Amino acid sequence: MLKAHKHTLLTFLIGAVPLCAHANPEVSLILDGYHKSQDTELGQRSEGFGLSHSELALKHSWNNLWTAKASITADLREGEAELALEEAYLERLAIFEGASLKAGRFLADIGYLNSQHSHADSFTERPLAYRAFLGNHYYDNGVGLSMLMPTDLFWRISINAFQGERLADTDSNKLVGIWTLSNKIGGDISASTSWQAGISYMRNNTLDFHEHDDEHDDDHHSDHDDDHGDHEEDHHGHSHSAEFVGKNTYIADLVWKWAPQGNNRHQQLTLSGEYFRVTDLNQYSTDDDYHSGYYLSGVYRFLPEWSIGARYGEINVQEAHGDHFHGAKLNESSVMLAWNPTHTQTLRLQYTHQSGDEFEHTDNAITLQYQIGFGDHEAHTF
Repeated sequence: MLKAHKHTLLTFLIGAVPLCAHANPEVSLILDGYHKSQDTELGQRSEGFGLSHSELALKHSWNNLWTAKASITADLREGEAELALEEAYLERLAIFEGASLKAGRFLADIGYLNSQHSHADSFTERPLAYRAFLGNHYYDNGVGLSMLMPTDLFWRISINAFQGERLADTDSNKLVGIWTLSNKIGGDISASTSWQAGISYMRNNTLDFHEHDDEHDDDHHSDHDDDHGDHEEDHHGHSHSAEFVGKNTYIADLVWKWAPQGNNRHQQLTLSGEYFRVTDLNQYSTDDDYHSGYYLSGVYRFLPEWSIGARYGEINVQEAHGDHFHGAKLNESSVMLAWNPTHTQTLRLQYTHQSGDEFEHTDNAITLQYQIGFGDHEAHTF
């Protein structure tokens, strides 16, 4: 069964028009196949064999001033295929010194991982906090301004304004349903070590609490009990929208890298972590009612073709029950071993352990992932 909005392919083709109008657009294809032993809570890969987030992309740049890109992703699991238009944008570079403007559909520039494509990740799935609060990774239709500040340190400020329908899979009649602000700084400590730190904020204006202020009655409680049961099933499913949202999301990220004399091809150690806090959950929430989560990750490339890694993540969320909340907690630990025979191939073996309170489908899983790329690929960010 093919599950895709009827306008997805049409929009993709329209987005590709400015690319095909030029002689030599860059074309890339990434295939991501896997086998997973068990379903896991908030998992983005299903039990058994599957194809996850495989991507076909077209990109073209001209005059060193304009870039256009369109990409479509495909997921195949449990006998169903899902297509999604992930990117279709036009970017104007150097609108003034150090600034660029982007319009269309693109990945939000928040946190450390969100603006990066998942095929560049070091683990088979994104951290828990990303899956819970951003729907794995958040992209939408909108405009974005990025400014690289003229300082000795790397310093970039970006502002995005989005329609806002994709975060929680809701219809938004607002011109700007979601807007984001991101501030990143970084630099070199020595020839072998470097760092980057960031703070991000996301405002979700698609949540309209006042519409429900008068619904707190017996029927409301009864309906909520049914909704909660459905929500528990959603945790175990593979939704592309965020499971837990609020009006305000705050993210702090920190990354530290070491490579002998900056040569990361042969050896590199990367330590990273992010913290999330989501507030204003609904009309009944107080300052004590919020979602939070974090992860800590370490990846060591000990030979040019081999790397090992470990990651721990945790989320603490509040489940709405009428005018009050019940807390729930989920922990996840992962270890992985990856072999990269070429720059465009990865064979990864990962073990994941989950535990928690009020989550019904925690489990342990072994995932074997094979990823291969064809064509031109963008350089990975820091």
